[in-house]
Amino acid sequence: MQLSTLVLLVTSVISALAAPAPTPTTTTSFLRPREEQATPTPAGSITSTNINSISTKLIIITGVTESYVTIPEKTITLDIPTCVQTTIPDKNGHVPAGSCGSIWNYYPSFEAATVFAVLFALLTAVHIWQAAYYKKSFCWVIIMAGIWETAAFTFRSLSTRNQQSQGIYLVYQIFILLAPLWVNAFDYMVLGRMIYYYIPSRSLLGMPEPIIAALFVLLDIVSFVVQLVGGSMAGPSAPPQDQLRAIHVYMGGIGMQQGFIVLFLFLAIRFHVVMGRAQSKAATPNGWRPLVLVLYASLAFITIRIIFRLVEFSRGADDLTNPLLTQEVYFYILEAAPMFLALLSLAVVHPGRFLVGSEADMPGLFKTIKDMRKTRSEWAKLGEGDELSEVGRR
Repeated sequence: MQLSTLVLLVTSVISALAAPAPTPTTTTSFLRPREEQATPTPAGSITSTNINSISTKLIIITGVTESYVTIPEKTITLDIPTCVQTTIPDKNGHVPAGSCGSIWNYYPSFEAATVFAVLFALLTAVHIWQAAYYKKSFCWVIIMAGIWETAAFTFRSLSTRNQQSQGIYLVYQIFILLAPLWVNAFDYMVLGRMIYYYIPSRSLLGMPEPIIAALFVLLDIVSFVVQLVGGSMAGPSAPPQDQLRAIHVYMGGIGMQQGFIVLFLFLAIRFHVVMGRAQSKAATPNGWRPLVLVLYASLAFITIRIIFRLVEFSRGADDLTNPLLTQEVYFYILEAAPMFLALLSLAVVHPGRFLVGSEADMPGLFKTIKDMRKTRSEWAKLGEGDELSEVGRR
């Protein structure tokens, strides 16, 4: 009997949902028109008013009465965001900013995106050659940074010609938001190898160099995951409240990234001071100063980019009064150019030029931990032997 009741209830719900017009529908506007801020489309395109609204649908589930139970009739209210595109996109799929189906807040340049895609591809090829020439396997990290930047601008150029494709735009967005984290990771790994190569104790502030590098790479991965979650949530088709939530998650991720950079900068300055004192007392290997300076430079370029992103999203992703969102030139000056200069500086002052020989091959984290445990065990045995000898003498 209970099964038949359940079947009857499910049938009632399905019939209510399938009914052509079971209940009235009301519409409430939630986005005001933005024609005065819309980006002009090229000549020949046709524009008209777009409708962005929330449809409130009332679904009535009929009641069920049995000999032993009565389920009363119930009304369910569903608020369904709707977007009716009445603007006819141009040949590249562009519609004015704020309109239904609008992905870009300006008319993106195909030529600029293509130029930077080519520049990053060439720079990536240089890093691949340098990694092979200097035989530095850890340089795969900076190569990944170049590949992700190249992919980002490749998909950006595709998006300029397919401005109604949300999939292309989302792939571009993920690559462009996360590519700088590879540069961060490479900086962390370079400083670890500098500590191992130049400082006789192979430690800084009492921490062995592999632990320093592994710690900051781990922190970089945490920031990477947070930014990935935020970037993937902030798709152009997401509801406004979800986009705002995604932006907050992403901003938290890049805030973490900048905090880790500040901590790392403290270690880099400490390394600089230690090496400066050592050089004044005795001869030290050459090359540490250019390397530490290029670390400062790459971190500065990344910081410029992070500040740009924080200011850009500070008022949300749909504030068309924010010039950082509505003028493309700021993106290329404060995002594309700094990241290109960061990769270029690490190619001009490549670690492989200075970290040469067997002493430059830093052991991995697990080997370092194993050696530390072995050393402690040997010291413990040595101390135990000294105590036994003292007891024998007594």
